[in-house]
Amino acid sequence: MRALAWQDAPPVDALTVAHLGDLFDLDVQPEFLLVGTGAALRQPPRAFVRELEGRGIGVEVMDSRAAARAWGVLRAEERWIVAALMPLV
Repeated sequence: MRALAWQDAPPVDALTVAHLGDLFDLDVQPEFLLVGTGAALRQPPRAFVRELEGRGIGVEVMDSRAAARAWGVLRAEERWIVAALMPLV
């Protein structure tokens, strides 16, 4: 497990898979991506979600506080997940 600062996070409505860099370069493919959209829930572009679902990776979108809590619960269950959390400000 690792955590990296997300430098220059794009606005949620402009999010692309390319913005996530090597997040999916793992030995085991994650079940899904948790997307934390900052202080409020906002939806990423539909094309972004479709591209990940086409790879067999689900997308769960929530505000960043809820995503951080979900991360802790899901990792405690030893689930294979990745997360991209936008800053709260």
